Amino acid sequence: MTNDGGGSDLIPGLGDIPRVTPEAAAKPGRKPDKAGKKAPKKGARKPADKLPIARVAVDVSLPHLDRPFDYQVQTELAETAVPGCRVRVRFAGQLVDGILLERAEESDHEGTLLFLDRVVSAEPVLTPEVAALAREVADRYAGSLYDVLRLALPPRHARVEAEAPAERLDDPPAPEGPGPWADYPAGPSFLGALAEERAPRAVWTALPGPSWPAALARAAAVTLAAGRGALIVVADRRDVARVDEALTEELGEGRHVALTADVKPSERYRRWLAILRGSARAVVGTRAAMFAPVADLGFVALWDDGDDVHPDPHAPYPHPREVLALRAHRSGAGALIGGLTRTTDATQLVGSGWAHALAADRDTIRKAMPRITPIGDDAQLARDGAARSARLPNVSFQAARTALEDGPVLVQVPRRGYLPALACGNCRERAHCGACQGPLALSSGHATPYCRWCGRIAGDWRCAECGHIHIRAVVVGAKRTAEELGRAFPGVPVKTSGRDAILDRIGPGRALVVATPGAEPVAEEGYAAALLLDGWALLGRADLRAGEEALRRWMNAAALVRPAGPVIVSADGALAPVQALIRWDPVTFAERELDERREVGFPPAFRMASLTATPAAIRELLADARLPEGAEVLGPVPVSTPWNAQAADDSASGEVGSGGAGGRPSSGNRPKERALVRVPRSGAAELARALKEAQGVRSARKVEEYVRVQIDPLELL
Repeated sequence: MTNDGGGSDLIPGLGDIPRVTPEAAAKPGRKPDKAGKKAPKKGARKPADKLPIARVAVDVSLPHLDRPFDYQVQTELAETAVPGCRVRVRFAGQLVDGILLERAEESDHEGTLLFLDRVVSAEPVLTPEVAALAREVADRYAGSLYDVLRLALPPRHARVEAEAPAERLDDPPAPEGPGPWADYPAGPSFLGALAEERAPRAVWTALPGPSWPAALARAAAVTLAAGRGALIVVADRRDVARVDEALTEELGEGRHVALTADVKPSERYRRWLAILRGSARAVVGTRAAMFAPVADLGFVALWDDGDDVHPDPHAPYPHPREVLALRAHRSGAGALIGGLTRTTDATQLVGSGWAHALAADRDTIRKAMPRITPIGDDAQLARDGAARSARLPNVSFQAARTALEDGPVLVQVPRRGYLPALACGNCRERAHCGACQGPLALSSGHATPYCRWCGRIAGDWRCAECGHIHIRAVVVGAKRTAEELGRAFPGVPVKTSGRDAILDRIGPGRALVVATPGAEPVAEEGYAAALLLDGWALLGRADLRAGEEALRRWMNAAALVRPAGPVIVSADGALAPVQALIRWDPVTFAERELDERREVGFPPAFRMASLTATPAAIRELLADARLPEGAEVLGPVPVSTPWNAQAADDSASGEVGSGGAGGRPSSGNRPKERALVRVPRSGAAELARALKEAQGVRSARKVEEYVRVQIDPLELL
């Protein structure tokens, strides 16, 4: 049994480590028999007459076994063992899952090969295009093929698989006119290229307002009319619902499917099979949809690529922006990376010539944008003496009161909960749990302080520094803000939208809507005004992308306001992100950010890999890795964990960040550190290959500790 039919008995790139066969893996430490072990007899099995060899990707997590293995196909499975189907094979003495990648006439393995145990399903769930993409993604992120296949293939439901496929509808007629794309000078030409089955690539800076789902749907309709498939990836189910509605209006019923995690697994598999079998040619979904098996793919789109929910949290942590770019290149499809703002990563694609900029002219932007007013500079504070200490300065109060006469007002609060961080009322020392030193919080105005780590009620809390028993708020969350606004605006309905309960839409009536970033509901006729509170919480994060992320969250909220409607942002107007918001010019801000990162050697101008483990494990991995020339190792440094109370209060108290690599502490945890390996962009592939080979060396040695490797992690600080 061999991995790829090669003639060598050594694993490429791993020195003198021999190939491991399933027979040898069954008894670790024993050298494999050159003659090979004969497969256990199970009836009178005979190899198939044609293509008797099956190359199988086996579900094993060891990095040094990341390669296909050869098995024999018995005669009774010759018809059902098709490339792309799910199989069960015996590996290391156990039955494991696998995906049959291809059939071949012969194998270079000198011994006797094991037979396939059984074919789980004859449905070819892995298409050749997705298989090649999965291999490329695994190599790009220093991961293994089967880890990517777990992300790409949904769990099987036999009952759904047995259903007759839905009838495929005829391709829709070409839509008339460019629709929303008429507002962009290059929009009609982009649609024209899709209609001609060319592969245009663009980074789209969308106008504020509700038209972006219709624009994506029009591009998909043009692609389907040309006889090709379309794939749209968005951040969450609410965006999926908006694009799904636009696609239904544009294409009619039955020509597209929506893939989200909130539907039943059986229904999700049914929709996924509709894509695989060609019943549906257009797909909209969250990050898992980036591997949807769309036939003859002609258009891929990613909306709001800066959203921190896009990267997959499972190894090898791929980002849809990279995956869709690889897929567009491989399939010859058009690509569109869009958003209300522009990330530095998308700006890098424009600067490299991979994509062209697609944006409206300044006159059109001015007509569509809201009117931004910053609160926080010295001139404004001089006019409003209470603004230094009040969360809702007088100018914000007056703007909200006036706007409520015309419709709802949006209030964005970057922290969830009620009072997520507390301090001593006397000496201002942070309040911590007496049992685990975790941060204390309040869930309501009548609740008792509790620990956010262990959940212990701290009714007997006393300050360890001064002995005081009273507490004060350090951070105010969305629930407390809603409570305060309810008292400030009596008679006005106050609605909240956050992680616990997210509103999708609200009506045109007067209301105050308090929402955390990313949970803002869409108003039917647009918001009359928006208040963006606590700008310091977003801008003050210890994160390379703090300014970029603050601008993205502000603009996403402000875009829901009617044209020329007032938007009050609680931040100093002299800061670069605030200036970009005032001018509604995210492109200039992103270009400036990219230039600054290029000067200091940070992504996306450079490529980085993050290594997280104990210091000894990191040293061993770096010693085994043959890093490319010019690679620079930064660190290792201790990982910020919740044992650091200050870091916990800053990172875990709300929705201003996605958390660090630490996690909840336990008494058995060993201290973790993180090292960064930096290379020029030209050395990205070599860096990933070196780290993957080093992981394979450690895996073959059966080391106890796994080193977490992330290529281009979202958070670096």
